[in-house]
Amino acid sequence: MEDVMVSSVGPHFSGLRLDSRRLSSSLSPSSSPSRSANADASLGFASPKADGTRRPFVIGVCGGTASGKTTVCDMIIQQLHDHRVVLVNQDSFYRGLTEEQSEQVQDYNFDHPDAFDTDQLLVCMGKLKSGQSVNIPIYDFKNHRRCSEKFRKVNESDVIILEGILVFHDQRVRDLMDMKIFVDTDADIRLARRIRRDTVERGRDVTSVLEQYVRFVKPAFDAFVLPSKKYADVIIPKGGDNHVAIDLIVQHIHTKLGQHNLCKVYPNVFVVHTTFQIRGMHTLIRDKNITTPDFVFYSDRLIRLVVEHGLGHLPFTEKQVVTPTGSVYMGVDFCKKLCGVSIVRSGESMENALRACCKGIKIGKILFHRIGDNGQQLIYHKLPVDIAERHVLLLDPVLGTGNSANQAIELLMRKGVPEQRIIFLTLISAPEGIHCVCKRFPDLKIVTSEIDSGLNDEYRVIPGLGEYGDRYFGTD
Repeated sequence: MEDVMVSSVGPHFSGLRLDSRRLSSSLSPSSSPSRSANADASLGFASPKADGTRRPFVIGVCGGTASGKTTVCDMIIQQLHDHRVVLVNQDSFYRGLTEEQSEQVQDYNFDHPDAFDTDQLLVCMGKLKSGQSVNIPIYDFKNHRRCSEKFRKVNESDVIILEGILVFHDQRVRDLMDMKIFVDTDADIRLARRIRRDTVERGRDVTSVLEQYVRFVKPAFDAFVLPSKKYADVIIPKGGDNHVAIDLIVQHIHTKLGQHNLCKVYPNVFVVHTTFQIRGMHTLIRDKNITTPDFVFYSDRLIRLVVEHGLGHLPFTEKQVVTPTGSVYMGVDFCKKLCGVSIVRSGESMENALRACCKGIKIGKILFHRIGDNGQQLIYHKLPVDIAERHVLLLDPVLGTGNSANQAIELLMRKGVPEQRIIFLTLISAPEGIHCVCKRFPDLKIVTSEIDSGLNDEYRVIPGLGEYGDRYFGTD
């Protein structure tokens, strides 16, 4: 699999990964909504700070020496001109050499994780993420020491780009990132660039550069840098020369920044962690020329992801089991009191995914009739008789104006379901719908796979999916 990824000629888009910290945060049966929100902070959708200021979006850029990381970062910064962006280099956090180490500098491994003061990096990044300005150390590569009286002041920003050869190595650093990019460049090209850089910019001779590369750089790349590629959300072959990949990444970042900001306003809104695999499926189902079977197939895949993410917000209880090896495994038990409610008819497209995830789950129905441009009338509903005792997953693939959702939520609450026990699952959402629902029901959770631009004059989500029910059931 690694060989296939390396041989790719275009940007590689990785699949989903579940951060293990999110599971541990939900183990306790006393998990509260605020703890759930904190758990999802690792995905980049943190709740707003107490003072109401915004948390920045953090992008990690990793790759081998001279792979073009800085070039990629500069190109991203140039295209994000409408945001405040700062660049933090891992190289700034090299540990200064002692006099004894300086005398034997040829034997010092600058490419090993221990060469960096990761604790200080974490402190600086923590302050930047909390909206504080920091003083970043300045490292003298000729003398291998920090400039004790010089610092680079970095102010608060909308986007923080952290780049370095080992920024993916330490999980604590990875957990700070909302998006991870690996710059993958041919080894011969990287070596040639390093020779030119170290001789011209750092005053070293070719012989010492080659000796250092063979003794330390290449072994460290194989041992630490290359294995960290598996953590990347996006892999860019050819570095800064791959303009297509960088343009796609910038478009993706713009989309995520819009979602990111809305999720800060409403900590009860959760967007499925987006990769280009998910973006690719959205591209397919939004294409007006896609066939109905393909639309159903990729919609079902995305709906399954939304359902799984929504289930992750339900309370769990601890449970011990004995494995076939005779060992004890401490795990969790699923929430038992659960049901789904679909808003007919497009919401019925989400029922199969819910049944596939929750065996034997009860599913209720709510039917509204549209009145004019913006009104809804309840026509029919059939709900489990004990719904007041259950957690409810409300299903509707498109959240537009929010009117249908609000009326469905009000009906559920009249039936005795507490607001905090309702999780609204939707494929795409308009900001207007999110505002409408969250302002009225701040304790309800919304889980969606993408937040679109808004509504047009006809109250249709833009860019949207069209009439979802007709497209899914083939009745258009």
